[in-house]
Amino acid sequence: MTRRQQITEALERHITKAGLRVGDKLPPERELSRILGCSRETLRRALAEMEMRGELWRHVGQGTFLGARPSGHPVRDAILVQGATPLQLMQARMTIEPSVAADAAVLASPAQIAWLNHLIARGRAATTRSECEQLDAAFHRGLAEVTGNPILLGLLDYLTGVRRHAAWQREWEQTYRRLGVSTFTTFHCEQHAKVVACIAQGQGDEAATAMRQHLETIFEAMKGAGPVS
Repeated sequence: MTRRQQITEALERHITKAGLRVGDKLPPERELSRILGCSRETLRRALAEMEMRGELWRHVGQGTFLGARPSGHPVRDAILVQGATPLQLMQARMTIEPSVAADAAVLASPAQIAWLNHLIARGRAATTRSECEQLDAAFHRGLAEVTGNPILLGLLDYLTGVRRHAAWQREWEQTYRRLGVSTFTTFHCEQHAKVVACIAQGQGDEAATAMRQHLETIFEAMKGAGPVS
């Protein structure tokens, strides 16, 4: 059992012992890391694992809460009401995320790089569309967490929330059906790995380029412009 798994189990025991229920706020990270006897970085990986499973959610500037993320988010809802399309969402991501990758190349610790590679490995083993999407979202959120910038993290959280809306899910369903889960997962993970390799070498410009190429590939796949290469 890995250290992260041990801390995840210890955190689950603490939640039960403390009598916390869905909607309750967890103690601050500093207090939780003291209670569990681990670093804040290890704790964050455990929290990310539980968030992927839908057991908790994190709100930038407000804390971590038990249960699935609530559906009502003003920024996300405003985007939906204004009729933004899935392709426009991808264009927004192409504007934001290459810079996130470049910053990560300067800021990422060895432990954070190891966590990103762990998510990639899990992504390679994904067999369902749902699992692939969860791990993809976790990877991109993990990159944003490296920057330590709550504004960037909040923006990406909102964009991820938009991706879960029915209109986006229909678009993804068509893309997965056209390409197949295996093909989609393979090129996702290969491109994620290229981004992380650049980050690990401290190559900011190259990381930004790799991220931009990754998102452009998804953009073209969603347009149905041709096979993914």
